[in-house]
Amino acid sequence: MALDQSFVGRTYPPTPAYEVGREKIREFAEAIGDANPAYTDTEAAKALGHPDVIAPPTFVFAITFKAAGAVIEDPQLGLDYSRVVHGDQKFAYARPVRAGDRLSVTSTIEAVKSLAGNDIVDIRGEVHDASGEHVVTAWTKLVSRAPEGA
Repeated sequence: MALDQSFVGRTYPPTPAYEVGREKIREFAEAIGDANPAYTDTEAAKALGHPDVIAPPTFVFAITFKAAGAVIEDPQLGLDYSRVVHGDQKFAYARPVRAGDRLSVTSTIEAVKSLAGNDIVDIRGEVHDASGEHVVTAWTKLVSRAPEGA
């Protein structure tokens, strides 16, 4: 069954703050194989003009995807998560994510469509720090595959 188009524009409450830690940044950088010293060495980051280590650009996905859970788990939307695949991801940064940031995400459904029996949901996550400064916008596209034989 196609998802309800009236959900386009629905915004979910901001998430509780996520505190970005140096160790989490280091672990993430190691996991993706990025040896940029700005991700692990405070002095290297400061030499580049940052107040502390910064996170790789895709680090924020873990925070924004968790925030998108409010959309995914909304029983009124009716998205069948057991059939969902990740379709696309984009980021637009105002500034890098830094160690010590306390980030909250507000998720909004930007589009709901059906294509060949598949339901597609586009979610925009606006990420702000504790002072309200915009840090990054993340767009996530989720595709709920059509049931077999549909």
